[in-house]
Amino acid sequence: MVREFELCPGRRVGGDQPCFIIAEIGQNHQGDLDIAKRMIRMAKDCGADCAKFQKSELEYKFNKKALERPYTSKHSWGKTYGEHKRHLEFSHDQYRELKKYAEEIGIFFTASGMDEMAVEFLHDLDVPFFKVGSGDTNNFPYLEKTAKKGRPMVISSGMQSMNTMRQVYQIVKPINPNFCF
Repeated sequence: MVREFELCPGRRVGGDQPCFIIAEIGQNHQGDLDIAKRMIRMAKDCGADCAKFQKSELEYKFNKKALERPYTSKHSWGKTYGEHKRHLEFSHDQYRELKKYAEEIGIFFTASGMDEMAVEFLHDLDVPFFKVGSGDTNNFPYLEKTAKKGRPMVISSGMQSMNTMRQVYQIVKPINPNFCF
């Protein structure tokens, strides 16, 4: 049986449906809202179906020691890891603005919730689906909580083993059948 489901309103995936293309913007916007909007526009112009970012709630995801750690990379946006990450992280209002912009130009908008609080925010933002990054694919409590939100999910396999992916399937499938790897 071929599996097919609605990933975004009016857009099905699987079966004989056309490939769904996600433009990975992540944090390549360098913390600049105008660059982020230009990247959304470029994704749309190139034929992508969705522009995807990454969202973290830094004070939830990292402890104080991690945020205060010196960060001396030549690519750093601050003297500490926290300053660097804060520079790259858009506020909730900025995310709302980006989602509105994406809707205005006709491209879907979502983000990988990099922690459980980010998933809560993205759920409130009403993204069409959750994207689970490969770094969280083996975080089973996170997967279970995300699946319980009831939104469709795209779960990256990354370098996970087949055994891990079977476990992911067994965890997510009974809670939320609308997912794909």
